[in-house]
Amino acid sequence: MFEYHGWITLRSTADAVDDEPPLRLDEIQELLNGYTGPGLVDLRPVNGAYHVHLGGFRNHRGGRDTDVIQLFTGIGRLAPGSYGLLHVHDDEDPGHELAFRVHRLARGAVTEHADRFLSPVIPTLEDEYVD
Repeated sequence: MFEYHGWITLRSTADAVDDEPPLRLDEIQELLNGYTGPGLVDLRPVNGAYHVHLGGFRNHRGGRDTDVIQLFTGIGRLAPGSYGLLHVHDDEDPGHELAFRVHRLARGAVTEHADRFLSPVIPTLEDEYVD
């Protein structure tokens, strides 16, 4: 199972003020349109700022065209002042089968971190499977 939930506040640069320089919204929307994974992919303005929201479940992590982490990274390239978090649980990730991982977008770079709020999945979220 591959579960993900994330958000991004879009900013063209870290020192952008009042949309100067302007966001590359057409390119960001094109990137979002190219994402074919299941689940939520939403770009919308809220109180004068643009935000992306992502969430979904799949049986397995997808390829490059469906990889939500690559999508997160691509948005960071197009809008390097953006920031946000992506929480991922991939039960096929060696060494992290029972853990959420957090991908942080800040200043155009995506870094991966351990999660301490929902991990370990067993017993924090689920009971151990007993046969």
